[in-house]
Amino acid sequence: MTEKDFSKNKIKDYNYWEVYVHENQSYLGRCVIWCKRENALDLTDATIEEQEELFIILKDLRQAIKKVFQTDWFNYSFLGNSVRHLHCHLVPRYQEEKVFNGITFKDELWGRNWREDHSFATSDILREQIKVKIQEVL
Repeated sequence: MTEKDFSKNKIKDYNYWEVYVHENQSYLGRCVIWCKRENALDLTDATIEEQEELFIILKDLRQAIKKVFQTDWFNYSFLGNSVRHLHCHLVPRYQEEKVFNGITFKDELWGRNWREDHSFATSDILREQIKVKIQEVL
C-alpha cells in the first residue's frame, strides 16, 4: 500500500513540525501538526526543542484560526490510535453555525467530545480555500 501524499495540504513548515489542513473539514479549520522526526511516537518523548516549538505553533495557529473563522473553543488531540506517529489534531469548535464560501458548518457535538464526521465531503477546492485563509494570517 502506498502512503497518501498530504503535501498539497501543507500550511507551514517549521524546524521540527509541519502544519497541515486536515483532509476532513467537518470542523472548519481543523489542522494536523506533524512531528518531522521519523521515530517520534509519543508526546512525552518529544525533545525540549520539539516541545518549545510545538507550543509556539499551537499558540500561533490557534490565533490564526480564531481570527479567520471566529472560533469559540479548541480541542487538542494526541491520539496515535490509527497512525503511530507523534502528531496533534487541532480541532476548532463552534457554538453557532458558521458559513464559509457558501457552505454551512455545524458543530453538532458542541460542549461534548468531538468526533470526525466521515460523511462530510471536503472537496479539494474547499480544503485549498481554508488552507489559504489560514496561511494568510499565520
